[in-house]
Amino acid sequence: MNTPRHTLYLLRLVVALLFVSAFLSRCASMMTPTGGPRDSLPPVIVNMTPDNNTVNRPLVGHEKIYIEFDEFVQLKDQQKEFFTSPAMKKKPTVSLRGRGVVIQLRDTLAPNTTYSLNFGSAIRDNNEGNPLYSMRYVFSTGPEIDSMLLTGYTADSYKADSVSKTFIWFFPADSVENVAEYDSTVFKYKPASIARAENNGIFIAQNLKPIPYRVYAVQDKNDNQMYEPGNDQVGFLEKTYNPAEMPDFAMWYDSIRQYVTAEPQLYFRMFTDKAFRRQMLSESERPQQHKAMLYFASAHPKITKLRFDSIPADRVIFDPQTVGRDTIALWFNVPSADLPDTIKGEITYFKHDTVNRLQEVTEPLKLAWRLIETKEQEREREKLERDRRKAEAAGEEWVEPKKPNPFAFKLPTSGDINPENHLTVEFDYPLVKIDSSRLLLTRLLEDNSVEDVPVRMVRDTGQLRKWYIRAPWKTAGQYTLTIPEGTITDVAGLSNDSIVGKYTVLDPEKFATVKIRVNGRDDGTKYIVQLLDGNNALKQERRDVVTGDIQFNYVPAGEIKFRVIEDKNGNGKWDTGNLVERRQPERAEIYANDEGEDTFATKTNWEIEFTMDMNRIFAPVTMQSLSRLLDEREAQRLRREEEKRLKEGPKKNQQDRERQQQQQNSNFNSAGGMFNNFR
Repeated sequence: MNTPRHTLYLLRLVVALLFVSAFLSRCASMMTPTGGPRDSLPPVIVNMTPDNNTVNRPLVGHEKIYIEFDEFVQLKDQQKEFFTSPAMKKKPTVSLRGRGVVIQLRDTLAPNTTYSLNFGSAIRDNNEGNPLYSMRYVFSTGPEIDSMLLTGYTADSYKADSVSKTFIWFFPADSVENVAEYDSTVFKYKPASIARAENNGIFIAQNLKPIPYRVYAVQDKNDNQMYEPGNDQVGFLEKTYNPAEMPDFAMWYDSIRQYVTAEPQLYFRMFTDKAFRRQMLSESERPQQHKAMLYFASAHPKITKLRFDSIPADRVIFDPQTVGRDTIALWFNVPSADLPDTIKGEITYFKHDTVNRLQEVTEPLKLAWRLIETKEQEREREKLERDRRKAEAAGEEWVEPKKPNPFAFKLPTSGDINPENHLTVEFDYPLVKIDSSRLLLTRLLEDNSVEDVPVRMVRDTGQLRKWYIRAPWKTAGQYTLTIPEGTITDVAGLSNDSIVGKYTVLDPEKFATVKIRVNGRDDGTKYIVQLLDGNNALKQERRDVVTGDIQFNYVPAGEIKFRVIEDKNGNGKWDTGNLVERRQPERAEIYANDEGEDTFATKTNWEIEFTMDMNRIFAPVTMQSLSRLLDEREAQRLRREEEKRLKEGPKKNQQDRERQQQQQNSNFNSAGGMFNNFR
């Protein structure tokens, strides 16, 4: 932050005045009589030994640091909340003593380095558990304290919402290798300085040097100060950033969340990278007579050949079970009598060698299966055998009872139909035959007459065992679907019993209709427009949107939002990023109107229209635009909270205002060492 000297002086003065006023306010409330209002104020620091911001501290032989408060305190989530910047190999110990905490440094420190001990919200008063946010203790092993600041915002690149408690790692640009095509910074080096974002996703990094940094954001889920691909969210920036050359920013105290926040200078789009796993066929099994499973160690295995001794290649059905295709089912379209107990063959695929190069290899396959009776099946078989012997002893003819049909499927036999989605049916096994001519769909009209309706079954393009029953559905009338016995046959040779279902079509007047005019870019970029409910759950989406009109039908009454994805590669889905390859994730934004509203109400039989300008939605992110977006979101959040309070009653509303006022009176006091760099 390039702050003029007079501005810095004013900031120091303001901070000092607010700190004194907060301290006096806090002291005046310490003698609250028993039975008074609940204490909602955090502890106040009254003494630090040695003083905060001391310099020329020793590298070894550290004296204990004691921080005293105006009341007894407790430590909560210390392992998660407490961290040092830069990280120490041996983490300091923190313990309670009297009305304070004792910190014992255990590591050998680096020379001429500014260290900060960050407590997060670990310090809380002993009685009510009120947290003291953002408490820091700062010292230097050199003659001065580094004092530059940098702010930023961390957001989930797909959800387009803040990511809390993210660690921000700063690497001096001249201490790491220049990145071209392969970025290994976070794996090879240790950050020189560390900050952490608050619950609103905003961070204020303090005690930086006036030098260029390469900056990364890591959501350290395991609290191990390490980046774990596939587990931790990560974000990176394309350039280097010098805090001394960044634009000025404003800081203020959030009286509701109880911590200092700021205008963000940097913007991280967080994503989950794919963890590297050496590709190999890790396991194979045959859980059913007609089904085998292949389990690979990594996603998207490249299989070039699959051969079995006793089964023709065109009788083997390839069925990926997971999105990443690391689990594959093989279905054998062969009569049960022709399937051996052990199927032998071989698979040719690309496997990582000892130096992690993909090489084509051929490995044998041995898939064994045998029928294992369950206890229930054994008891049933023994009962039938007893019944048979009893009938034969009495000279009676014994007829074996008909067994339940093992042909399995999932299809609702009654309910409402969305004509856009049709009827969905899922089978346990892939199908090999459908006699569509035997499908019968009728519609009962108001005069009790019946008309035949054309109907057909269509397989899902992505899921092998998922099918749709499609017909020209109309809102009036009752539909009856009949699938006669033996119409459908699967790979195991099993066929269906007679299936009958009765349905009604959803009435569009009981739903809302959403129409959107899309103004796309001239370059023909494709977009995905998703309709979300008030809880951000995906309800509908339209893919391959370029420009023109789209429409969402059968939208239930309630709150809705829109997520818009910039589908750069046109594959119809959102794609994550890659840290090593320095590839950012595809942009996804929550649509907001000109007033900044991103949540909209719908009612039955409503028709709502929107206009989405993709040039505005996907405009370059600047400090000003990001600050405006966060201000709009915060204003919406406060409005919703106010509406909630009004619904709960004026009494609670007044209590909340009084509590917020008390918290605001102690605002900068609660920030602890937040502004120690200005003193």
